[in-house]
Amino acid sequence: MAQESRVKKSLLNARVNLIFYFLTLALSFFSRKIFLDCLGADFVGLTGTLQNLLGFLNLAELGIGSAIGYVLYKPLFDHDEAKINEIISVFGYLYRWIGRIILGAGCILACFLPLIFPDTQFELGIIFFAYFAFLASSLIGYFANYKQTLLGADQKNYVVTAYFQTANIVKVLIQMASAYYTGSYYLWVVIELAFGIIYSFILNWKINQVYPWLKSEVKQGKLLFKKYPEVMRYTKQLFVHKIGNMVQCQVAPLLIYAFVSLQMVAFYGNYSIIIDKVQALINNLFTGLEAGIGNLIAEGNQNKIEKVFWEITSVRYYIAGFTVFLIYYLINPFITLWLGKEYILSNSVIIIILVNTYLRISNGYNASFLFGYGLFNDTWAPLTEATINIVIAIIAGSIWGLPGILMGNIISYLLIVCIWKPYFLYWKGFKKSSTDYWLNILRYIVILAISWYSFILIKNIITITPIQGYLNFIFFAITILLIFGTIYTLMMLFLGIGFNNIIHRLLNKTQ
Repeated sequence: MAQESRVKKSLLNARVNLIFYFLTLALSFFSRKIFLDCLGADFVGLTGTLQNLLGFLNLAELGIGSAIGYVLYKPLFDHDEAKINEIISVFGYLYRWIGRIILGAGCILACFLPLIFPDTQFELGIIFFAYFAFLASSLIGYFANYKQTLLGADQKNYVVTAYFQTANIVKVLIQMASAYYTGSYYLWVVIELAFGIIYSFILNWKINQVYPWLKSEVKQGKLLFKKYPEVMRYTKQLFVHKIGNMVQCQVAPLLIYAFVSLQMVAFYGNYSIIIDKVQALINNLFTGLEAGIGNLIAEGNQNKIEKVFWEITSVRYYIAGFTVFLIYYLINPFITLWLGKEYILSNSVIIIILVNTYLRISNGYNASFLFGYGLFNDTWAPLTEATINIVIAIIAGSIWGLPGILMGNIISYLLIVCIWKPYFLYWKGFKKSSTDYWLNILRYIVILAISWYSFILIKNIITITPIQGYLNFIFFAITILLIFGTIYTLMMLFLGIGFNNIIHRLLNKTQ
């Protein structure tokens, strides 16, 4: 059977992700307004806090889902249905155990809910009811929905996205109606749990349609567990990476509060919301490619692997350049229009945020190729990254405040993700010198610098003032986008390694 085009699958994944990204983004503004008005800020805060508490319990997952996804790449490429059945059976067995652990930990945590919420307007009845409803929804993924990992590894994550997000949108609409007409906390929670169950039935029905030959059995998985020792080996390695990433994400707001002020946490949070939404949008474009990379590496054609690597890298650097350019010129005018001039951060902080954003967008895909090769054994890297981040942030933050704290994030990410990870990929994955990599990356940076400088030379022709209303802001954004975009795109087409290839591939939708 001929391989379905990886590009077609990736484009379909990206298209579905983007459609639901904008739908859920728009719905979130309306739903939050109604929930706040009809149920109250305290109830919204309560449900958010309960879900965050349960989110920590999900660390018990350890990264087994990611490990199984990697182990599935080769049998999926070979269409080895018997082996796929065995691996999914092992996965079901392991997830069943994780579900039991989370259930036990969840019950223990429930004993402390009266201490966690000592002074609240809510009765303990609604707190416990909401908590166990959220816990039950979480456990469905471990006891019933584990097969969806196969869809992700097979580049069919658009199925999961479409069904999950459709169910989520319908759920939120019904919750909005129930909140508006009844204001019942219990009904809101019941709807939350009911749709978790409904989604599970629909998803498993669809999986049976897509893979009618899939006959996984948890009992069989227990017997086959020792046949796949690599699953636990990869799981242990991925768990360390997971812990390191969690530390990276959580440390900045805490240190800003400790060394600056609670007010500055809010000020920085305004910028973070915008940056995070932009990065989420970009990540949605690339999410569908991850399984395709694993499939490509399983094929074993080294020339094709490196060609695709440079195509994706060129697009990442192109988008990163565009993003930081637009943020630099638009974020302060937008904050001014949205919240007021008093919420503007200093220019030095903006530049640090932009450098951090550029590094994270442009280097976000080395990890996908490392994952495709199964190179998770550099467990020292995330721990070192987290340590560097915390040490620098504490020392520099105590001296320079917010800029110093943010420098910890940049320096740790630069050293580990931007320097070590590419070297590790070339050394262990591509098995060649990384010299060409650094030369090509320097080329992308020079292209961005020349394009930006060219824009600076001619920007005086723009007479629109973006802070004089949203209409002016939109016209200003379109104008600078067209001018810089033309210069930057032409330079990337003529000088950017891999950029021409990916444009041709996307237009023709070939593998």
